[in-house]
Amino acid sequence: MRLGYGTNGFANHRLPEALAVIADLGYDGVALTLDHNHLDPFAPGLRERTAEVGRLLERHKLSVVIETGARYILDPFRKHAPTLLHTDGAEQRIDLLQRAIQISADLGAEAVSFWSGILPPDVEPTVGWQRLVAGCERLAAYAADRGVRLGFEPEPGMLVDDLAGYLKLRAEVGSDALGLTLDIGHLVCNESRTPPDCIRTGAPYLVNVQIDDMVQGVHEHLEFGTGEVDFPPVFEALRQVQYTGLVAVELPRHSHAAPTIARDSLTFLKKAQLREAQR
Repeated sequence: MRLGYGTNGFANHRLPEALAVIADLGYDGVALTLDHNHLDPFAPGLRERTAEVGRLLERHKLSVVIETGARYILDPFRKHAPTLLHTDGAEQRIDLLQRAIQISADLGAEAVSFWSGILPPDVEPTVGWQRLVAGCERLAAYAADRGVRLGFEPEPGMLVDDLAGYLKLRAEVGSDALGLTLDIGHLVCNESRTPPDCIRTGAPYLVNVQIDDMVQGVHEHLEFGTGEVDFPPVFEALRQVQYTGLVAVELPRHSHAAPTIARDSLTFLKKAQLREAQR
């Protein structure tokens, strides 16, 4: 199982230094969140800067997935806005995601991960759903043309917040390019079935896995061992479905102690893998 670490948990590091630390600790890959300080998708010279990041990834022998959940990349006042669901600004989100898809193609990334967004209070659910389907159809076609896999992530509190919602969306979009991102903590937080059951159900579409600890009903990414996730069965399920992508640590609020937490996370996950192998 290849383990990675998310750069949103290294927000206080320059990207070259974050990649170096992640590699030196022994991770196999990185989940790269496009943000103002980490490969800003809107700053000048994007192709040249992307190429430099590619050289760094190659130097450190790191695989990569692209994450698009930067909090204020589009609006300095509203976190994660606008989304594909907004009346005004949805085209900004489309533009960001298309830039992420192109970056993924240039880097040879394994997937681009994104989510639906929270339904705005002035948008009816049926209208929001129609906008989401239409946006995903555009993005899936754009990604397919570039040989990029999308990983749609069900996110607690958003319009598509669980695996059933993703399966409905995929059926309506009707494109193999719209794969699935699963966050293991979300499965404990927000699903009625166990994480292994969710993994097995989502396996045919699974292109990206985020991993963290969490407790039922509370959407807070926790350090490993402080929540309710039973990790050996998670690794067993991923092995059984022959998942070969990255499993990347998702601790976006832990940048204050990033090197220490990244080291401790890797130690914990390797022990969980060992316990799974000994079962």
